[in-house]
Amino acid sequence: MPAAKGWHARSTHFQTGSLLYQRAHPTKFPLLHDHDSATLCKPMRPFSLIAVCMLWCSPSAFAQEEAFDADELLGFAQEFIEENGAVLDFLGVDVEVANKLVNDLQTQFQGTYVYDLSASRDAARELLPILQQFEETQDYAAWLQSRLDYFDVAEQLQKQATVGKTNVTRLPSPTPQTQRRAWVTVVEQRPVPAVANKYILPLKKIFTEERVPPQLVWVAEVESSFNPKARSPAGAVGLFQLMPATARSLDLSVGVLRDERTNPEKSGRAAAKYLRYLHDRFADWRLALAAYNAGEGRVGGLLKRHNAKTFDEIAHWLPSETQMYVPKVEALVKKREGMNLADLRSQTRTNRD
Repeated sequence: MPAAKGWHARSTHFQTGSLLYQRAHPTKFPLLHDHDSATLCKPMRPFSLIAVCMLWCSPSAFAQEEAFDADELLGFAQEFIEENGAVLDFLGVDVEVANKLVNDLQTQFQGTYVYDLSASRDAARELLPILQQFEETQDYAAWLQSRLDYFDVAEQLQKQATVGKTNVTRLPSPTPQTQRRAWVTVVEQRPVPAVANKYILPLKKIFTEERVPPQLVWVAEVESSFNPKARSPAGAVGLFQLMPATARSLDLSVGVLRDERTNPEKSGRAAAKYLRYLHDRFADWRLALAAYNAGEGRVGGLLKRHNAKTFDEIAHWLPSETQMYVPKVEALVKKREGMNLADLRSQTRTNRD
């Protein structure tokens, strides 16, 4: 596939040029060099391998690949480990540990067991400052930072579930009701992001024009912490983290030279249209939000397969992120606007425009 081809090209370039570049630019790699002698003085921690992978895959490569997802990114990381062992060894990366880490993360990305996310909490926090350190990966840092609380809540839920219990091999997954209560507690003391003030009123106007409850502009806090440059490893970009295919279907330009997903007003209007379309289809905001995060095909398929009608009935089979995403949005809407999702009203249309 095109993305894989691009990966191998960058991998070869990394092999031939990165060591010379690092030696010539020690200040750009403070984790790797002694500033006085430009010699390797501190081994890179294993999780920083993922940062290296993200760093060498330019953001445009992700934006161009409509079918790219986190699972593929980790697959490429696995290939990178295998093909660049000597380089990684020079960087101080334990290849065996890195292999295990990538395999574990791959399993967690694919899984539906929320408690598995707690195992990645420390690693995610270790990765964030590494991504923030390089200009090329700061957009990914913005994406990760808005999701750190997923790991925290997963750990919190796991601790609560094990209180007073011994020799528990596998806990039952937390119920949607339990997760909703946890998120209400987490966001209770959370201030509005300072940057949000410049976007809230214009976005509410746009959502109202698109006949979507204006209270749902807070989806942007969950998706990106109101950072229009936030970018996910899967290729989602902007305040509302629109994927390339979704953005194009909503008449946004997505390309190397011009990506309208980074335009707050245009991406906000596109997100509002898509949310209205999803609500028209599922007639329920929890299901619409689940579809926004996990895909309408997946949500529709689960409803049909399990003869279900509500989010709570299918939550157990949704990806862990989606299981937490919906109650997080719900808690923030309640905190910021004092309203429940069930109380939101939307004027509907039979077609998507």
